[in-house]
Amino acid sequence: MQISSPASVSLDARLSPSLGFKPGTTEGLNESLLGRALAPPSYGYSRNGELYVPSHREIWREFETRMNPLHAENWLPVTSWFFTLALTIPFFYFFIAHFNFATLCIGLFYSMVLMGTHGTVYLHRFSTHRAYAFRNSFTRFFVRNLTIKVIPEEIYVISHHVHHWCSEKPGDPYNVNGGWLYCFLADATHQRIAQDLSEKDYSSLKKLLSHTGVKLNTYAQYRRWGSLCHPVRTWAHYLLNWGFWFGAFSFIGGVNFAIGMFGMAGVWAFGVRTFNFDGHGRGKDRRKEGSDFNWKDFSVNQVWPGYVAGEWHNNHHLYPNSAQSGFLPNQLDLAWEFIRFYQFIGGIKSSRNYRAEFYRDHYEPYLQRKSALKQASDSNITGRSVAN
Repeated sequence: MQISSPASVSLDARLSPSLGFKPGTTEGLNESLLGRALAPPSYGYSRNGELYVPSHREIWREFETRMNPLHAENWLPVTSWFFTLALTIPFFYFFIAHFNFATLCIGLFYSMVLMGTHGTVYLHRFSTHRAYAFRNSFTRFFVRNLTIKVIPEEIYVISHHVHHWCSEKPGDPYNVNGGWLYCFLADATHQRIAQDLSEKDYSSLKKLLSHTGVKLNTYAQYRRWGSLCHPVRTWAHYLLNWGFWFGAFSFIGGVNFAIGMFGMAGVWAFGVRTFNFDGHGRGKDRRKEGSDFNWKDFSVNQVWPGYVAGEWHNNHHLYPNSAQSGFLPNQLDLAWEFIRFYQFIGGIKSSRNYRAEFYRDHYEPYLQRKSALKQASDSNITGRSVAN
């Protein structure tokens, strides 16, 4: 099942020339390529056409296999988890040796709000869905490194396109129906790029990352490393980003403050891995009429991720390439507020927003149906009163 949004109404036509598919969606991209883009786990995605839900033992065994650093093709998931686990060192050191309540509060705000919003702004709305276009490479570089780096673009973007293409179906790399652990370890078990793509298919797949500023591998390098990005450049980016932010936090509040901030960043690094399971109702239909308007999957609008990171997930699945997803008045969208401000000062040259379409096609018809039902109910009550 493909979930796509309507044609862009405001994005600069020069955003992605010669892409071969509609920016921000997978429309026009060879759908069979999306089905082959990710290396399947050893237990497979399906059995007899139905989703296969592996046991926890099978998932952990797959995770251990993908964490073997002796296999070159494992370098990216190994890198992702290495830096995530590295954040546990300052986390425990902060609580054991240098706990400070003020640093804890600031760190949690930084982790949950600033890092969460940045993930929505950069990884989700720009890197994956191209909801807006930066003015130039400098304004993109600034936003790319606005917080401590945790997730490599390749792991996030390619798998997220596949997720939208077959949401909650076999092949969805973090299918909520597979369970919590299935989603939590998905970046290692289900999101690695397949190693057997043809040169033509690899060239097409690169287009999904071509706008991010990540220097992509040649086909020969892809065959060696099993990835679109190169290990040396990726590690250099991590180390430079972490070095800058540790120095910046040390300058602001001292080394202990920097340790606390990196420790709290680990809260987001682990917490973000649980989001899709929660954001799709934990495998149950938790959608509410009047709040959720996309009925193609179990995605739900949740107050906490909505307010701290602008992630109104049901709205997002309804209009994936919209720069705003908090459409209703009570849906604060900090990610959109940043995008709007950055566009106002010139860092972003154009963006797409489907709020008007949401009201026209979904919210206003809902209010009309609700009013009609109320009128019908009132008429029935009046009729019974007259009869009595």
